Amino acid sequence: MSILADLTAGSVADANARKERRSKAEVEKAALEQTPALDALELLAPAERVKIIAEVKRASPSRGDLSEISDPAQLAVSYETGGASAISVLTEQRKFKGSLADLEAVRAAVSIPVLRKDFMATEYQILEARAAGADIVLLIVAALSQKKLAELHQLARELGMTALVETHSEDEIDRALEVGAQLVGVNARDLDSADFTLDKDLFGRVADRIPAGVIRVAESAVLKRKDVARYREAGADVVLVGEALVTDGDPIRTLEKFLSV
Repeated sequence: MSILADLTAGSVADANARKERRSKAEVEKAALEQTPALDALELLAPAERVKIIAEVKRASPSRGDLSEISDPAQLAVSYETGGASAISVLTEQRKFKGSLADLEAVRAAVSIPVLRKDFMATEYQILEARAAGADIVLLIVAALSQKKLAELHQLARELGMTALVETHSEDEIDRALEVGAQLVGVNARDLDSADFTLDKDLFGRVADRIPAGVIRVAESAVLKRKDVARYREAGADVVLVGEALVTDGDPIRTLEKFLSV
């Protein structure tokens, strides 16, 4: 089993355990009663300067523990103060040490869009994302059949959310576009590989595959201002940054440097 498949299976198992305590009908009711999602496409639309999705991330399978983050809401407020256009919250609990409670706390603390970053493969996960206040959900093409990708993308749209559809190749970009994705990410780290292959040049090679009118998001391999600059020069509208912000000690200053690109 690939790392991505293992992570997805674990997230689905955890969601199924939550489903035993809170039925799909209950979660759907909460999702429909939630305050309407923010329009992430409008707020992440291309501009003169690059935009940043700043990530609340305690750990990762490739790097282990990154930061304790005892108060994710406070960190998210720092991100918003520093100029982030959206906040990504890792909710996967096994390897990333996140939770839906983190997402709920962040949503209550900031006024910009919040992304639920997890390994989403079921309707229940999409519904609980909206119930927790997510404006954006992550859909990883490599983890889903085309039928399931289309179904989950449509459900997210029906709930008023935007899907960040993550890709790792030109073929996956084509699959994302086929389901109507308007927010397409290219992740330099391939979780479907056996060794977390990191290809810093991937975005630059495939970005032209994403047509005008679709927002281009570069993900992973960002530690310095020059990394953001490289992605921007390659055509990124948005850059998702995690590790550099949670390990730096001064996320506001780091964001300001990145946004000066």
